[in-house]
Parts: sequence; C-alpha cells; structure tokens
Amino acid sequence: MTIIITGGAGFIGSNLVAELSENSKHELVICDFLDSQEKKLNLAKHNVREIINPPDLMAYLEANKKNIEVIFHMGAVSSTVEKNLELITRSNVDLPLALWHWCVKNNVRFLYASSAATYGNGDLGFSDDESIDYLTSLKPLNPYGQSKNQFDIEAKKLALAGIAPPQWAGFKFFNVYGPNEYHKGGQKSVVCQMFKQVKETGKVRLFKSYNTNYADGGQLRDFVYVKDCCNILMWFLNNKNVNGIFNVGSGKARSFYDLALALFSALKIDNPQIEYFEMPVEIRDRYQYFTEASLVKLKNSGYAEPTTSLESGVYDYTTNYLNTKDPYR
Repeated sequence: MTIIITGGAGFIGSNLVAELSENSKHELVICDFLDSQEKKLNLAKHNVREIINPPDLMAYLEANKKNIEVIFHMGAVSSTVEKNLELITRSNVDLPLALWHWCVKNNVRFLYASSAATYGNGDLGFSDDESIDYLTSLKPLNPYGQSKNQFDIEAKKLALAGIAPPQWAGFKFFNVYGPNEYHKGGQKSVVCQMFKQVKETGKVRLFKSYNTNYADGGQLRDFVYVKDCCNILMWFLNNKNVNGIFNVGSGKARSFYDLALALFSALKIDNPQIEYFEMPVEIRDRYQYFTEASLVKLKNSGYAEPTTSLESGVYDYTTNYLNTKDPYR
C-alpha cells in the first residue's frame, strides 16, 4: 500500500519521509516542487517510489486510488509574511478541502498540518479545543494563520456532519526546528539562524524586550524538535482510531536566551556572546511574548512519549547536522 506525502521535500515533510522510510513498509510517493537544490537533498537519502508535481496530484490520486491508504498533507504556502490571499486560499484551504472530500469518497485516511499560528497573539490560550465556538473565536495575526484556522473550522464542521475520512487529524505545530529546513530562507528556525550568526560573528543577536514582564531575550516560545513532531505523526499512523485537532509542541515554553545558551554549549563555547538589539517598530505591537502548547489532549489520546528537552534537541541538531559537512537527514 502507498502513503502520499504532500510537501514531502519540505522541512517537516522530508523528516516524516525519513521516519517512514526507516520504519514503515509502505511505498512512499512525494508530491512537491523540487525547486531548489536543498529540497532535492532533503530526499536524497530516502527510499521514495515516485515524486509527482503538485498540479498533477488529483489526477495521480484518481489513477492510483486502489493502492492509497493514507495522505499526509504537509504541503502549504507556509510563509507568515505571504500577502497573496488568492494563492494562500487556493493552497491552504481549497486544496486540503479537495483532498478531504477525495479521502471521504475513497476511504483513505487524512492527516494534515495545521499551525500554532492559528492562536494569534495567544490571548485565548493555546488549548487545542476543537469546538466550532473556540475555533471561530481565534484571531490569527497573518493570512497564513487565518488560512490554517479556516481549514480547521471547515474540517471540524464536515466531521460533525458525518462527512469525514476513516481517520482525520490536524496538527498545530509550534516552533519547529531541526535538519532539512535550509531551503526556508528567512522562515528558518531561530536555532538555524543563530548557528549561522555564531559561525560568522561569534555572537548571537536577540531582540530587546518591550514588555516589563520579560527581560531582554526572555521572550518565551514552545520550541519543538522536528524528530518529536515525526514521532507524533508516526503514532497517529499506527493509531488509526484517533481523530481530531492536536497541538504538537514540547509542552514547555523556553526563552530565546535559553536557546542561545544551549547552542553555545553544543558548540563547546564557554564564553557566550549575546547582543540585544531593537525590535522593528512595525512588529512591536503584535509581537508574541509567550507560546506554550498544551499537550493534555494528545496525552489523553494515548500518546505517552516524552518530548526532547531544548538542550538535547539543540545538541543533536547542531552536533549531528548543522556542524557537519552533510547537514541533511
């Protein structure tokens, strides 16, 4: 049987392909644009049967529907600064809806990437409540987050109406870091960007704080290692009766200062150099000072694996990927 992974040459997608290649007997078919050398290298080490271009996806599904068991829909316009609303809606709402209905019709499981960007500034907390009232009350800060929340709402409405694949689950990924994110430009994780800073300048630059409750560099995020994300996705693959929308994070908020210290430690630098600089004026009034995934719902569903500590994740990423001749997983 076949698993389709859309966005399979991307960051989380290619790490999932790595896990599936090692730990699954399914044939793997990737749907993605191989529009950079980095994305090609993301897949180079893995056992992939076929790579299809996104415009050909629906035709491929129809031609091979008897052999497809699961679709992991990881593909999206994922830039938080993208402003083309037509492109975002077509990619992040219309396409997953088409895939949802195709999976319903053909009895195929559908597991998809949502985002913690749906929570907006966090005023309503970070609980993966999937009630329509809660989902519609969220106010994402950018078109990307709005599109992800819109699809979550549509998916939940369809599920409540009894129009759902045999398994469906959406994953609200928090601040993911790890190997194979090198094609993402300015959207790369802070870990990856900090590593480059240290290698080039010997220091890390962090935003000053404009909130008296947080010190400079003390802003908090839920940093989650991509390998933990893949462990959770694999668990859902193996637990086909679990449905719903779930947070995917570490469950523990940590500061950018902690992250910098973890990186310096991984690089065996005993005298960390940290410089604080002014946050751009245009983002100060919508800057998030705190995110932390509630993992209660995930654990209550049966997932029992511990998450990787920030120090352990940064060490593995730095030592076994970033600071090597071949950083690809």
